[in-house]
Amino acid sequence: MIAAVGLDLGTTAIKAGLLSAGGELGGIVSQHAPVINAQGGRYESDAIAYAEAAEAVLAVCLAQTDAHPPLGLCSQRSSFLIWERASGQPVTPLISWQDDRGAASCDALREKEPTIRNLTGLPLSPYYLAPKLRVLLRDNPAWRERLLSGEWLLGTLDTFLIWRWTGGKRHLSDVSMAARTLLMDVHTQQWSPALCELFGVPLQALPQIVPSAGLGLQLDNGLILQASMGDQSAALVAGIGSGQAEALVNLGTGGFVVCYLPQGKEAPDGYLQTLVWQDAAGQVHLAGEGTLNSIAAALAPWPATACRVEDLAGDDIFCLAEPSGLGAPYFSSHLGLAFSEPVEGLPALHIALLLQEGIIFRVARILEDFRREFAIERVYLSGGLSALPCLQQGIAQCVPLAVYRLSQADSSLLGAARLAAGMPPGGAAMAERIEIVREEQRLSGKYQRWKAWLDGLLRDHPA
Repeated sequence: MIAAVGLDLGTTAIKAGLLSAGGELGGIVSQHAPVINAQGGRYESDAIAYAEAAEAVLAVCLAQTDAHPPLGLCSQRSSFLIWERASGQPVTPLISWQDDRGAASCDALREKEPTIRNLTGLPLSPYYLAPKLRVLLRDNPAWRERLLSGEWLLGTLDTFLIWRWTGGKRHLSDVSMAARTLLMDVHTQQWSPALCELFGVPLQALPQIVPSAGLGLQLDNGLILQASMGDQSAALVAGIGSGQAEALVNLGTGGFVVCYLPQGKEAPDGYLQTLVWQDAAGQVHLAGEGTLNSIAAALAPWPATACRVEDLAGDDIFCLAEPSGLGAPYFSSHLGLAFSEPVEGLPALHIALLLQEGIIFRVARILEDFRREFAIERVYLSGGLSALPCLQQGIAQCVPLAVYRLSQADSSLLGAARLAAGMPPGGAAMAERIEIVREEQRLSGKYQRWKAWLDGLLRDHPA
């Protein structure tokens, strides 16, 4: 029996899959997303081509069943466009979250960052929608009037597709997507007049904010859209349960370490406070999040798969493995890919080991903070890099917690489908315990020395 169909609107791939009543994904169909044209800091693609590709993937997936299951949608966050209400034709390309045009806005508004962080739980970054949109509206002053009049519409990728799939009847976005625009007050789950004024965005042009689940929205293709959310939120829903003493470590292109916040608790200083999803009853699920930037790019040139855990901590060279700058809780653009000693001339395998140590130690320190603040007891690993035995074993040896690896791939797709089917969050049933093969005390000892080294770097290179 098919319980739901999931659709994942990714940056590089679009995927759809069927969720069984037992909670397992099958019949997965995947297609490359339209090519993103990257030039001079601009990252743009064809929104209509993207929509047509998503529709094709969904149709091929549904052709495997006679059922009309509820739809769960998850989307890349912060990618957006402007389009004409009357024709449905885009005014702008689909502007990717990777687009760097918002950097000028961030420079201009840097003194307002405490206010922005207090209202959104997020740092001021060009990744998000608001800084990019501020630049577009300043470069094209006439656009504001067309947005205010309703002649043109504005929204993230999910908003555009939902508008298209309802024949132009619904202009909306779920709260988890709205939370990543830098325009929503995370405390009230409403668009913030103060933030809209700060970024010069007309509040009236923004879509309606709705919960992530229990939508019951009829689409023109006969499906009911039951859940919609951001891709990272969907991955978290698939991985861990709200209210449980557990954290998720996702290691992919980048990395994030996240745990749900207990009622009344806020994320520790420096960490992101992420609005994960809102259920049909209106309950909001918040999480604390630490981030690692570009770790896959750091490892890519080196033989990471050849590394063995017993070869870790064979020296006193310390490493940071984030080429685009340290993520939360440090947010340091001055520190990223760094070694405590010159590594020119070292064997490639040695450098791969040092980089994996840098990732292991960053993850361990975030988990250390979360254990102290929120008493977490279990950790679940996910993402492509979590398949590396060296990373698995290293994390397990450096944290006094039970460590598991989630066996289900396509976690964002799974999470969206599970919410659409009304299934509870969490993937413990599809997790395997990481058993420590051989205790390496020298790795945990090097971790303590690495922390002292990092603290010294942070003092010498403030963000």
